[in-house]
Amino acid sequence: MLGREQLENLWANVIGLGSRRLAALALVGLSVFALVGLGGYYLSRPELVTLYTGLERDDVSRMGAALAEAGILFDVNAEGNAVLVRPGDTGHARMLLAEKGLPHSAGAGYELFDDLGSLGLTSFMQGVTRVRALEGELARTIQTMRGIRAARVHLVLADEGSFRRGSQPPSASVVIRSEGGDDAARAQAIRHLVAAAIPSMTAGEVTVLNTDGAILASGDGSVDLAPGKLVGLETKLGESIRDRIRTTLAPYLGLENFQVSVAARLNTDKRQISETVYDPDSRVERSVRVIRENQTSQNATSKPPTTVEQNIPNEQVGSEAADRSNEENDRREEVTNFEVSSKSTTTTSDGYVLDRLTVAVLVNRPRLLASLGESPSQDAIDAQMREIHDIVASASGYKADRGDDIKVSLVEFLGDEGKLDPVPAPGLSEILLRQSGTLINAGTILVIALLVIWFGLRPAASVLLQRFEPAVPGGASVAVAAVEPQLPSGTDDGIGAPALPAAEVSLIEDLTSKMTRTPQKRLEQMIQFDEEHAAAILKQWIHEGARA
Repeated sequence: MLGREQLENLWANVIGLGSRRLAALALVGLSVFALVGLGGYYLSRPELVTLYTGLERDDVSRMGAALAEAGILFDVNAEGNAVLVRPGDTGHARMLLAEKGLPHSAGAGYELFDDLGSLGLTSFMQGVTRVRALEGELARTIQTMRGIRAARVHLVLADEGSFRRGSQPPSASVVIRSEGGDDAARAQAIRHLVAAAIPSMTAGEVTVLNTDGAILASGDGSVDLAPGKLVGLETKLGESIRDRIRTTLAPYLGLENFQVSVAARLNTDKRQISETVYDPDSRVERSVRVIRENQTSQNATSKPPTTVEQNIPNEQVGSEAADRSNEENDRREEVTNFEVSSKSTTTTSDGYVLDRLTVAVLVNRPRLLASLGESPSQDAIDAQMREIHDIVASASGYKADRGDDIKVSLVEFLGDEGKLDPVPAPGLSEILLRQSGTLINAGTILVIALLVIWFGLRPAASVLLQRFEPAVPGGASVAVAAVEPQLPSGTDDGIGAPALPAAEVSLIEDLTSKMTRTPQKRLEQMIQFDEEHAAAILKQWIHEGARA
């Protein structure tokens, strides 16, 4: 019956606290349990990874409903455009959402034609649906490129027009959101992709922008892309020359015993050269014209003389004197036309020209000295360095007249002996560091639980288990479970109980401290010890019960 008595004592103590104390104790208990629950929930939440991002709100709501129906834990980011799940549920969640056709993007492709009916569909609606389908398909293809997170395409197709001589050319605008890298190269690839997918469209009619508002490609792109194109060409050419040098030096020195750095300066200016060359030593007769002319002329003039006989009628006067002249002309003209050999050359270049090449090579000193034997002389080392210089010059295409520079230095490498060692297993400190977040969460939860137990539950249990002692008139105090009389020393309390020695009082305390004895046994011992005082206490209880 000991448990029942303890429960009765506990219930009596609870009733004796009063309504205010009970309400305060309940409020403290509820607050403590709520605080522990919230702390445990937020600190023990599992780590989540992104399942899909860049979603519309409708897609997020549909995907959330599907995941909740399947019992998969998920969360949505603060922007509301990404869905997060636990790392172990990514594959299952993707398969489940793909089965339900989610996410269902608003910029769908050719599946738009699945929902169209042939009845009541106008030509305008057909054209708009065709444009939307093309935009959706192009956006999907662009998003499959590496580094492209999202893309939107706007198309303007060619329009012949009814009363128009010329046609409106097609054009396109593409907005992308990338993860960084060479956006200029991606822009060129996107322009050619869109131009090849739309009839009568050229790459110059496609404009590519990013989400920051920067134009990546526009128009012919020669001005906007010149810096990026130049840097890309220089990088690729430098890598090509460096690979050739490393391939040449690797069997000679070893892969870990040298380092190569190449800087190429290119000129990408567009050049057009027109040249005409005449060869005077090479000629061919094209035409020959020869004119020959011979001319002979004779002139003779006779006049009658002026005499007297001319005035006589019927008188014949003879004319013996006359003027005679002979003229002969001989002319020859010869004209020969020659065709002189000429050579015309027109050269147009859109490529690049290597203006200057700079190569730096670092050679590991211990490896080079070991290849020369013990205690090599300085002349031997210099000869070896010159040989390496010649090998690098031959592999890189070195030209002194172009201003190229090659620098070969002999240095000591630091820590090159451990580069090919296997990666060691993570140690205890690294494992603890990786699990530091989990350990901190667990420690925080444990500390909160201990604080709640020490400052919350422990005081509450002490208050509940505290003995409630009702006051007795005359200065006596009686316990409910164990009666311990407090008798004054050398005075009369009005009942006639004599004073007890100190040793006997300690005996009563020893008797009352032993909880294994029953209350009846303890009451019998108290009556045997002092009958008069016990009788006075019983009378007092009877009078209080009668007044109640």
